[in-house]
Amino acid sequence: MSNSSFSATLFNVVFTPNNRSLAFNIEGISNIAGKVEADLELLVYGYSAMNQVLDPCGNTDLSGMCPMNAGPLTIKSNLDISQDIMGSIPGIAYTVPDLDAVVRIKIKDQDTKVQLACVEAELSNGHSVEQKAVAWTTAVIAGLGLVASAVTSGLGHSNTAAHVAANAMSLFGYMQAQAFIGMTAVPLPPIVAAWTQNFQWSMGIIRVGFLQKMATWYQRATGGTPTTYLSQLAYISVEVQKKKKMKRAIDGVKFATRAVQRLMNRSNAAATEAQAGGERLVLHGIERVGFKARIETTNIFFTGYTFFMIFVLFTVIGVVAFKFICEGLTKAGRMKGDKFIDFRNGWRTVLKGILFRVVLIGFPQMMMLGLWELTQRDSAGEVVLAILTILTMIGVLGWASSKVVRIAQRSIAMHKNPAYILYSDPVALNKWGFLYVQFKAAAYWFIIPWLAYLFVKAMFVGLSQSNGTVQAIALVIIEAALLIGVSVLRPWMDKKTNGFNIAIAAVNFLSAIFLLMFTEVFKQPGIVTGVMGVIFFVFNAAFSLILLLMLLVSSGFALFTKNPDTRYQPMRDDRGSFIKSQTQLTTELDALGATARGEGKGTHSRSRIDDDDDYSSEEQRQIAAKEGGFNEHYQPAPPRSPASTTHTQHAPPSFYDRSNASPAPSYGREGSLRDDVQHRAANNPSPWQRGAGYDN
Repeated sequence: MSNSSFSATLFNVVFTPNNRSLAFNIEGISNIAGKVEADLELLVYGYSAMNQVLDPCGNTDLSGMCPMNAGPLTIKSNLDISQDIMGSIPGIAYTVPDLDAVVRIKIKDQDTKVQLACVEAELSNGHSVEQKAVAWTTAVIAGLGLVASAVTSGLGHSNTAAHVAANAMSLFGYMQAQAFIGMTAVPLPPIVAAWTQNFQWSMGIIRVGFLQKMATWYQRATGGTPTTYLSQLAYISVEVQKKKKMKRAIDGVKFATRAVQRLMNRSNAAATEAQAGGERLVLHGIERVGFKARIETTNIFFTGYTFFMIFVLFTVIGVVAFKFICEGLTKAGRMKGDKFIDFRNGWRTVLKGILFRVVLIGFPQMMMLGLWELTQRDSAGEVVLAILTILTMIGVLGWASSKVVRIAQRSIAMHKNPAYILYSDPVALNKWGFLYVQFKAAAYWFIIPWLAYLFVKAMFVGLSQSNGTVQAIALVIIEAALLIGVSVLRPWMDKKTNGFNIAIAAVNFLSAIFLLMFTEVFKQPGIVTGVMGVIFFVFNAAFSLILLLMLLVSSGFALFTKNPDTRYQPMRDDRGSFIKSQTQLTTELDALGATARGEGKGTHSRSRIDDDDDYSSEEQRQIAAKEGGFNEHYQPAPPRSPASTTHTQHAPPSFYDRSNASPAPSYGREGSLRDDVQHRAANNPSPWQRGAGYDN
C-alpha cells in the first residue's frame, strides 16, 4: 500500500493441512508505535477462504507487536486453524497446479481501525505446469517434423514431405503465439504464466551459463550497464506481476514463499523503488519471462539473438554433414546410388531454401525482441544488432516474397496458371518454395499478409510493454482478422491443411479473448479471473497435445512406411503435373502432363523470368551437357513407332490453349504411348525433374 508504515524484508508462510497449523515468519522495519491488531485473510482464486482477527496482546507468539515500536521487527507465530475454516478452503487449493492463493495481513490501529500497513505472501502447493519436460518434448517433436519432411523429400516422397513440413511450421507458429501471450504486459494468473513459460524456447529464451557471461561481457564492451537482479536477491525484493491488485512473489516452496510487502500503486514500468531502506522491483511482460528463466533483463535480447544464430549455424552444419555422409556411404557401397540423388546433386540450392525457411521460423522471435530492444537500449552494440537484424530479415523475406509474386504473374501471363512456372523449375522451387508450397497455387500471394500478420503482432508485443491492455485489445483484433481471413479464403494446399491451420487460428483468437479478460477491464470478480486462467490452461494443453500427436503420427508414417504419399490426395492446382520426374510417369495421364510441359521436345525453349539467375546455375548447365545439349526439363524425344511419325514433327500445343482440339499430340495407337513411357523411365538421366521437398 502507499505510505505504508511497515516494510517487510521477509515474509514466509507455511500452511500444514494435516495438523491445521499456519506458521509465518515476518521480518521488517516498522514506523508504527502503539497498540495494533492484525487481520489475517486467505484468498484462493480471489475467494476469501479464511478471515481471522489477531490480537497481539492476547497471543504470546505476537508479543512483539503489543505494543508495536518503531524500528526493526521480527514476528514468528504458529496459529491453529479451526475445523470450520479448514472445511471452507476449496479442495482445488491442494490439487490444482500453480495455485492462485495469497495470505494477506493488514495491520490496523486498535482504537481507530485505520489501516497502517499491509503485507501479503503467495502460497504454492508445490505443483506447477511449468516443466522442462514439456518444453523439451514440444521442441523435439516440432524439430522431428522438420527433419522427417527433409528425409522423406530426399527419399522421393515429396507430397508427404510438403504436408509434414507445412504442419510442423504451423505448430511452430502456434507455440510462438503462446509465448507471445506470456510476454505481454498483462497481469497473468499464475497457471497461465507458468504454461506460456514452457514455450519461451521458441523465442530463444533459454538459460545457458556461459552464454549469460558472454552477454554480460558484450554489453559492457559496447557501453552498456548490465543488471544484477539475480545476484542481489538477498538485498532486493523482486516480484513478477500477477494481478493488478496482487503481485506474485517468486522462489516459492511447498506452501511456503518468500514474499515482499504489497505495493498498491505503481507504474507499469519495471523500476526499482526504495522504501524504508529496502529496494523493490516489479517485473512484467518480457522482463517477467526472462527473470522466470533466470536471465538478467539486459541479457534477454542477446540471448534470443544468439540462439537464433546458433540455430542457423547448426542447420548449415547439419545439411553439409548430411551431404558428405551420403556421398561417403554411396562410394563405400552401403547406400544405393539413387538414394537422396536430388539432394546430392543440388544440395547448395536446397541449403539456400532451408536457410530461407529458418529465417521465416525466426521472424516473429527476432522482430519482437529487436523492436523491444530499441525501447530498452541496453547498449549501443545491442541496438545496432537489433536494427541490422530487423532490416536484414525484412529485406530477405520481402525480396523473396516479391520474387514469388513476379514468377507467378509471369506464369499467369504466359500460361494462364501460376503453378506452371512456380513448380516447373526445381531450382526456383527449392529456393523460393518455402514461401508458397504450403498454399494452393492460386494463393501464392498469401505469404505477404501472413508476414504482415506476424510483424504487426511482434510490433505490439515488443513496443507496447508499458500498457498490457493495449496489447490485449490489439491481439484480439489481429487474431480475429486472421481467423476471418483464413476461414473465407482457405489458402492452404488442401482441406486437411486448411482445417489444421484454421483450428490454430481459432484457438489463438480464443486465447486473445482470455488475455483481454485477464486485464480486468471488465471489472469481473477475482475468482472469475482465476477460474478463466485454469480454463485457459486446460483447452490450450489439450489442443497442444492433439497437434503434437498429429505431427508425431504423420512424421512416423513419413519415416516408417514404404509409400507414405498414398495418405495424401493429389493437389487440385495441377502442380504435380509440372514437377514430377519422368521416372515417375507411370500412367498415361502423367505422360500427357509431360507432353503439355514440353518434355521430350528438345527444340522447345523454357520460359524464364527477366534477370532471374535461378535458371542459369552451373549445375544445370553441367547436367544439360551430359544430356546431349538439352536442359534438365526437356529431354530428347525417344524414337516413335511408325504410326506416330506423322505427329512428331509438330510442337506440342500449350496445356492452357483452349483453341486446340486436343491438349496433346496423338501417337497413333495406345501401345506406342506405353512404350514411350517405358523408354523415358529407363533412359532419364536427370533427377532434377522434381523439387526436393515440394513434389506433391
